[in-house]
Amino acid sequence: VLGSSPVTIVVTSEADTWDIDTSSCLGCGQFVDWDKMPEPQQQAQIPRDVLGRPPKELKRLAREGCWGWSHAGRARLYPWLIQQVSCRLVTPDALVYRDVAARLFGKPSVSSHPLPEFLEGCPMPTYCLNPYGVTALKKILICVGTLFPDITHSPLLPALAALLLHYSEDEAQCFESVSRLIASNAPHAGYIDQSFLAHQASCMTFGDLANKHCPAAHKLIASAAENVLEVYSEWLSWLFPGLPFSYAVRVLDVFLLEGQKVLYRIALALLKQFRLSMASAGLQGSDIKAELQAFVRNIAEHVTVDKLLEKAFGIRLFSRKEIWLLQMANRKALMERGITVVQRRPSFHLAVDMQNFSSNTVTAQEMCLVWSWIPERFSLFPPLLLFSTSEDGCSLQR
Repeated sequence: VLGSSPVTIVVTSEADTWDIDTSSCLGCGQFVDWDKMPEPQQQAQIPRDVLGRPPKELKRLAREGCWGWSHAGRARLYPWLIQQVSCRLVTPDALVYRDVAARLFGKPSVSSHPLPEFLEGCPMPTYCLNPYGVTALKKILICVGTLFPDITHSPLLPALAALLLHYSEDEAQCFESVSRLIASNAPHAGYIDQSFLAHQASCMTFGDLANKHCPAAHKLIASAAENVLEVYSEWLSWLFPGLPFSYAVRVLDVFLLEGQKVLYRIALALLKQFRLSMASAGLQGSDIKAELQAFVRNIAEHVTVDKLLEKAFGIRLFSRKEIWLLQMANRKALMERGITVVQRRPSFHLAVDMQNFSSNTVTAQEMCLVWSWIPERFSLFPPLLLFSTSEDGCSLQR
């Protein structure tokens, strides 16, 4: 136990496949339970010169699912795509992983290794990994925690590592891919939030984008939830691990090429589709968060992955730079409120005291809706009455 927070411990015996064999490479697919992997529905037509195509052409191919059903194609393309990501000069690679992992896990005796603290409260999906793959995933995340001590909160990281491990030839290659995404320094094109502050700013940004691009869905959520941003704070979990594996890897295809903006697009498309589904079926219960999670989990019943991506890229979204500026503004507002670390009950999302709210103009529920229209960085602060006709009169000169 560190402080008051429990830490998950991985205990492995000699019988487990825990030690790293740095001298051999068992080949791609060694971490996968092939009985769980979805069968290809069509033969992928991957151009022979795909690695030489310009970035714009690669984006088009990824969006169209060019390598969507080729496991071998992804195993070949993912490492190459990630090598094109601009990252910090000193970034841990496969050799560093082998050295660190050998020191951490090399002893054949029973070993206990705590998972990184940044995993607390974060979903850690295993998708189609076999037991050997699950063990490898934990080892990779432990090494990430060791070599990137600045990471304090990263809900996306475990799912991303798990997906990449399906198409990695060994643990070291998967670790290097994850490291490059963590260390990306491309302007306005981040991949992984690494602190509660950054994650919360992205949640607020998604709320702003939902208000602008999905007004009908936003109104539905505002009318059904006490705290709108509390619903939006789970937007990443709609994608990972919410989506089925076959949908999640299609999202990963474009994410590796286009960065976090893709995730906003897919989540907005899911929100729009959810609203359409609710318009015909109606809300099944009072828990809108659970309804959303159930909808995403069964997304194949509502829309194909190709149609979902088509809808996502049909949204006229802000530019990457404008989204980045919006995130920075939300981040600054959070810092001004002193909100920089995980809070157990994030009650700061709604600054209006609904317990003592009274108005002759709107009901408390209507006020929740009105307040949800205000940009998130402003709605953090309690409203201050500046003028009232009942007190100040109606004169234009006042």
